[in-house]
This record gives sequence, structure tokens and C-alpha cells, in this order.
Amino acid sequence: MQSKIAGGTGWLVMCVLAGLMNTAVGQQPTEDDYFPLSRFEIPQGIVLEAGAIEPLPDGTLAVATRRGDIYLVTHAWDDDLKPAEFRLWAQGLHEILGLSYRDGWLYATQRCEVSRLRDSDGDGLADEVQTFCDTWSINGDYHEYAFGSPFDKNGHMWVVLCLTGSFGSDCPWRGWAVRIDRDGRMIPTCSGIRSPGGIGFNAVGDVFYTDNQGPWNGTCSLKWLRPGSFQGHPGGNLWFSLTEQGSQGAPAEPQSGSRIVTEADRIPEYEPPAIMFPYQKMGQSASGIACDVTAGKFGPFKDQLFVGDVTHSTVMRCALEKVQGHYQGACFPFRQGIASGTLALRMTDDGTMFVGGTNRGWGSRGTKPFSLERLRWTGKVPFEILQMRAKPDGFELEFTEPVNAETAVKPETWKFSSYCYIFQSSYGSPEVDHQEPQVTGVKVSDDRRTVRLTLNQMTRGHIHELHVAGLKSAADLPLLHDSAYYTLHYVPQAE
Repeated sequence: MQSKIAGGTGWLVMCVLAGLMNTAVGQQPTEDDYFPLSRFEIPQGIVLEAGAIEPLPDGTLAVATRRGDIYLVTHAWDDDLKPAEFRLWAQGLHEILGLSYRDGWLYATQRCEVSRLRDSDGDGLADEVQTFCDTWSINGDYHEYAFGSPFDKNGHMWVVLCLTGSFGSDCPWRGWAVRIDRDGRMIPTCSGIRSPGGIGFNAVGDVFYTDNQGPWNGTCSLKWLRPGSFQGHPGGNLWFSLTEQGSQGAPAEPQSGSRIVTEADRIPEYEPPAIMFPYQKMGQSASGIACDVTAGKFGPFKDQLFVGDVTHSTVMRCALEKVQGHYQGACFPFRQGIASGTLALRMTDDGTMFVGGTNRGWGSRGTKPFSLERLRWTGKVPFEILQMRAKPDGFELEFTEPVNAETAVKPETWKFSSYCYIFQSSYGSPEVDHQEPQVTGVKVSDDRRTVRLTLNQMTRGHIHELHVAGLKSAADLPLLHDSAYYTLHYVPQAE
């Protein structure tokens, strides 16, 4: 979907020149040099607890709130955000956590249903509201959030439904991911959901959601909604009784106190988390998802996923790969300093990431009660670990810039640790089963953009945490972010 953008070239040139000046005077680069934040001034009287964001064909930006309002924001792509105006378009809905535009309708995911709205008489207010799907139930519990996706490549919308509280499901389909077809029919698709914070697609159209620490979730994670899969929390499995298979279609219940890979080997339906975000190190409340499909307009991170965290008020970066038919990969810090708790992320096709913030009910490092912000790339390439790929005996790291080979070849440059979480019915888990893999070999590619590390041990089911504080680029710059966390549920077979 194309968005109307004014004056983008001048803004980009100014940012590039500012970044070059900082480097010239010897200052260490910061996140602001590459992805500066621009903040919207939200008018007094508007409570913009942004739960969903969607660009519209007329060049406005639709922003939905947890209070049930939808605003249209003008001038959202201008270099200067001061002229931006917030116009109320709809109100009276129930905690909107999903927006998607299709064929003249704006689809809003509420706790109780997906509705579609439009302004049929052109007066700037929604005057038609229709129920698109309301097949699931609610009972008033605070925890029964519903997060909705855009439409997928088959024309289906996906909705992930929080459990009632942390442990159980008190009404139909709580704890499930469902699809909604073009006619509004609901298709129960995946069980095992606990407490989603966002949903989105990768570059090839596979669906992912974020789940949060709690029962059967030792830490927050990014999970692949493989159709027919079980995502780990058995609280909603009683609703298999409403499916065509009946109760016999439910997966085996995981054994509390076990480990994720042990249960994945035992339960065929169970899909382990693609990426686990180490608790507190990478955040405490994973949220919205955005994929960079802008073909380089958002920097060097083509096709990678970005994930918010409410508590830390950050955006993280995720690089995935498929091993033995399952997604897994690494997460990296990307951007801190969001004004409120990061909830909604939306990447537009011009390379703009909009970030919606709220902290009501969830504490956040960002001190504002709500926020709307924008991230763009300045055109300057940060020195970062671009990819981290698993190998049978170690990892292959790809960088955005050539590395200094003298520092890269030293084994002491690379410091690893590994650990996992208990897969259990009680709330969360500490890190357990700690190990310290040692680097036994380093090979730098001829172009110095790839480093192959050999380790003395690779432990299936462990997060492999890497710190690279001593590495420099060929231009003598340190890594902008020197840590990475790879979730190794499957070890590639030797060639």
C-alpha cells in the first residue's frame, strides 16, 4: 500500500550530514545517528493509548486506541511533524489491538469481535459499522485481549486470543489463534496461546506472534503460528471439543518441569518458540511485530522482523532461519528510548516505522502514559551483526560492514554462554543449565563481512548468548550493539 510522503529527501540528506559530522569529530556513533526518533505532539484531551496503526490510501495514518477510538493523523510522513492533526474518526469500540484496510473498509480487532468500518458519506466520520466476525467469547476478565493481523496472502485475517487470566480459558477459543476468511467465518487454527502482545508476518507470509512470560512460558518469545500447531500452554485445549476432531484432536499435555526440546520431541504438534527473548536482558513484555519488506529503504535489515517490548520501551531486531523445518534464530537490541511502553509497530512501504506506546496496566521505562513516534533510516549504515546462523559445530556471523581481521581472529573477542528455561506450569522460570561454550576456531572471509566460529559444544534447546565487546570494523568503529542471543532448538546436520 503506497503512502503519500512529503519532503523525505531533504530530511534524509540532513540526517546523513549530521551523522558524518559526528564521526568526523571523533564521537562514538549512537542509535540516533542511524534511526532517529521523531515524536508526534498529541493534542491535549486525546488519550492515544495506541494499540494499532494502519496507513490509508489517502495519505492519512489510522491510529486506534485501547480506549476504543480511531483517529486519522494527517501529515504523518512530513519532515516536520508539528502540522500533524488528529481527527476523531470513530469511537465507542472495545480495546482495539488490530487494524487493517481492505476494499474501502477499515477492519478493527476488538476484544469481542472484528468489526469493519467506513465513511460512506465522506464527512470524515465512520458511519457504517458492521460485525465481521464474533465467533469467540469474552467474560469481562482484564486479560482477554485480542490481537488482529493484516490480511494474509490467502485473504485471511489472523487473531490471537489471550487466555482468561494466566492459567485457564473460561470461554470458547481463549488460548487459540484463529483465522477469519473473506466471508467472516472463523477457522480455529492453533492452540496453546497464553498472553499475546502482537502478531505479524515475515517476508514470505508466515505468521508469528509474541507470547509473554508466565505459565508454560519461561520468558517472552516470538512464535511461529504453523497451522495445526500447539504453542505450549494447554489452558485452551478444552475447546478441541468444539472442533471437527473433537477432544481426541487435542495434543498431549506437556510435562511440567521438563525442557522445551524434550517436549517438542514427545509432542508432534508442539512448535517450539522461534526466538526466546532472555528475560530482563532483552525485555520483559514482548509486543508488536513489523517486517522490513521495503527492499533497503529501512537500512541493511532486509526481510528481518522487528519486535517491541512494553516494559523496556524498546524495539528489538530478529534474524530468523529455518532448520529441520522449524524457524529459529537470533535477537539483537535495535532501538531504545521509546517515550512510553512500546506496543504497536507498523512498517510502511517507504521505510517508515511507526511506533505506538502505552503503559496503562503495564509498567514501562518510557515515562509518558502514551505516545506516537516514527523511526526512519538516515542512510548511514551502522556496524552491526546482520545475521547469526547456526552450523553443526558453531555459528556463522555476517556483518553490515567489513570487520577488522586483527581483532576478529582472536578467540577471546567472542564470549559465549548458554542456558535454557524450565518448561513448567508455574509462572515463568529462572535461567537454568548454564554452560560456557569455548571458541576453538575463527575464520574470517576474504571480504571480511563473515566470520565463522567453531565451538567446543553446541547444546540443543539452549539460548546461546554472545558478547563481542572487542570487535572493531575495518573503519575502526565498535559494534553499535555488541550482543546477540540465538535460540538453538535444532542443530543443523553436517554437510
